[in-house]
Amino acid sequence: MAETKYRAAVIGCGGRCPAHVKAYELIENARVVACCDLVAEKREKRAEEFGIKAYGDAAEMLAAEKPDIVHITTQPTARVDVMTIVSDASVPLCTVEKPIATGVRDWRALCELEAKSDTKFAVCHQFRWHENLVRCREALASGKLGEVKFLEFSAGMNISGQGTHILNYGMSLNGDSPVVRVFGTAADASDTGGMHPAPKHTLGYLLFENGVRAMWNNGPTAPVAGDPKTDYQHVRAAAYADKGRVLWEEFGRWEIVGPDGRESGDCGDADTVRASNYAAQAAFHKAMFAWMGDDTRPAGTNLAQSLHEWKVVLALYAGALWHRPIELADFDPPEDLFEQLLEALAD
Repeated sequence: MAETKYRAAVIGCGGRCPAHVKAYELIENARVVACCDLVAEKREKRAEEFGIKAYGDAAEMLAAEKPDIVHITTQPTARVDVMTIVSDASVPLCTVEKPIATGVRDWRALCELEAKSDTKFAVCHQFRWHENLVRCREALASGKLGEVKFLEFSAGMNISGQGTHILNYGMSLNGDSPVVRVFGTAADASDTGGMHPAPKHTLGYLLFENGVRAMWNNGPTAPVAGDPKTDYQHVRAAAYADKGRVLWEEFGRWEIVGPDGRESGDCGDADTVRASNYAAQAAFHKAMFAWMGDDTRPAGTNLAQSLHEWKVVLALYAGALWHRPIELADFDPPEDLFEQLLEALAD
């Protein structure tokens, strides 16, 4: 076995914690040494499950363990406080679960943190490294399908629950060109009381800096991928180019159509899906470790891009509220934007 070079720790011992830890089974020179959660039962369960040390205080854990990387898997409302603790402890690397923010105030606070922190933060869009999405992205990058003209990406959960994920994966098919204009609509405030507060339905029409346009659909009206009875499986991205197209579904199928014909496949059985997901998570962790040694950010997952993506979410909210397209360059969202939108949706 390779000598341990990198030490990792996890803050947040809920449902997303195991995937981060188990991915280290595929990384020879790194291991998870500790976990932290405010709830004793949760942290002790994970500590026993993975043979690691449990802490109830994040700052204490970071001081004692001095990890090279921290994985934050807390609820979205805790992002600013926990990321600040990690930054103050001078942890070199940190990954954060999506969404990066829940509203305007925490987004502004994280913009300030990103500008001054020496910690290299990235948001956990691990499917950037999913073998089927990589296959589609490489087909577009090869040029054999021509220039991308239009994107379409969607998810069955709301824009906070999965919307930033699928925006990120759609942008990966377009060379991560930034969004410059958003025109959106929203409906139904019944999802705003949960862990991922957002309107139940959102639809956005985006213009990217390189001229490509996109349709972005989140909620029950999104096209179904995988089991139609399970909302979280409705995750898909497609790109349409001069000479062909690509399609990727997290739990469904992939397809590449071009001058050379058609290639396609599906995600396989449950064990295959699980193995692909762990492999993608491990590849993301490895990209973080590579970033530790230089300034090559993991493609499309650094904090600056994720803050741009949350600004796109806020612009969609503003467009829905103000009934007009929003130019991102001039957009300065009011701090109570989300509250204003909820009030409008309730009328």
